[in-house]
Amino acid sequence: MNKKDLLLGFLIGIAATLLGSYIFISFFTEFRFIAGIQIMKSQGNLGKIITLGSILTLIAFGILLKMNKEMMARGVVLAVIALAIITIFI
Repeated sequence: MNKKDLLLGFLIGIAATLLGSYIFISFFTEFRFIAGIQIMKSQGNLGKIITLGSILTLIAFGILLKMNKEMMARGVVLAVIALAIITIFI
C-alpha cells in the first residue's frame, strides 16, 4: 500500500502543478494553454511558469499532512523534486 500511496502523491503533485500552470496562463496571459506553453518556452520562461504552477502543490502537501497521509505527502515532494530537475534541463 505504501508504493501506491507514494505514486498517488506523485500524480497529485504533477496534476496540481499542471493545474496551477493552466490557471496562471489562462488568467494572466492572453494565450490559450498550449499556445502559452509554446510561447513561454520560446521566450525561455517555461521554468518560471512551472515554478508558479507549483504553488498549488504546497496546498496539496498541507492538506495531505493534515489528513495524516504522510506517504502521499512524500510523493508530492518527490514530484516537486522531479519537476525541479526537469526545469533545470528545459
